[in-house]
Amino acid sequence: MSDTTAKSRAVGSTVRLLSVLVIVAGLVMLIGGAATWFTVQSQLADERITVSADADWFAGEKIDGPLTAYAEAEVIEKHSLEASGGKTYAELGREDPTRQTVMNGSFLRASLFTSVVSFGVAALAMGLGVVLALIGYSLLTLSRRLDALPAPASTTS
Repeated sequence: MSDTTAKSRAVGSTVRLLSVLVIVAGLVMLIGGAATWFTVQSQLADERITVSADADWFAGEKIDGPLTAYAEAEVIEKHSLEASGGKTYAELGREDPTRQTVMNGSFLRASLFTSVVSFGVAALAMGLGVVLALIGYSLLTLSRRLDALPAPASTTS
């Protein structure tokens, strides 16, 4: 076997190993993202919350996804501001009777926004997992082509 053929096969083996690692990483990200998405979705659904009737979108629908969670968070903000006369929790005095209501609204909004962010991170992980798996598959195809290269003609002097 010529030195060039040996180098080509060594490169092909390295690329093949890299391709397998990238495919595995992609699949792990895809599975992890999907597991996160469905866990957050399930936890939200278990709370049996529906979007308030006065929401701009999704009124009356079950909160089990990022859009319905966001819609309800917006309604909670609207209700909190109405209850406080347009003041946020930080703007209310310690003895203000609406402070507790506004605080609860802030906590609920933060929880819903956390689920929205979780859905986004899960979607990002799944998308990157697919991209990595495709890159790994491309590298695997490249390694097979490197292995199939004909040996160079030997030159004798």
